[in-house]
Amino acid sequence: MALAVVRDLRPELRLETSEEVAAFEQDLLAEFVLARASAGVLDDTIRGDVGPVLGLREWFGRPLWEMEAHDLDRYFGRHRRDSASGTKVRQAAAFAVFFEFLEEHGTRPAPMRPPASWSSPRWTR
Repeated sequence: MALAVVRDLRPELRLETSEEVAAFEQDLLAEFVLARASAGVLDDTIRGDVGPVLGLREWFGRPLWEMEAHDLDRYFGRHRRDSASGTKVRQAAAFAVFFEFLEEHGTRPAPMRPPASWSSPRWTR
């Protein structure tokens, strides 16, 4: 996995409307794509990461920074139950890269900033 560091120059965000949340999500996704491209990741790979992330966001119905590990368990256990195992593995890899980006990006809206003990939903063996 390759990510380039992209520093946010905006002050701490306070998102108060659904339009502001949607705009912030769009900015984060654009920054994710830019960071991947800046790290030399091929366009097809980036598309392969973004598609599942958008599908997960649509399924979840809320910003992905609010997601917890049990939500991903529900996604794969119920929503994607009948998907081929290779598809689930590729999606899990795309989610891992995206959640790592969110962690490294560190710009979550102030009212939604998780506690210090928060970590991205990851799969462990």
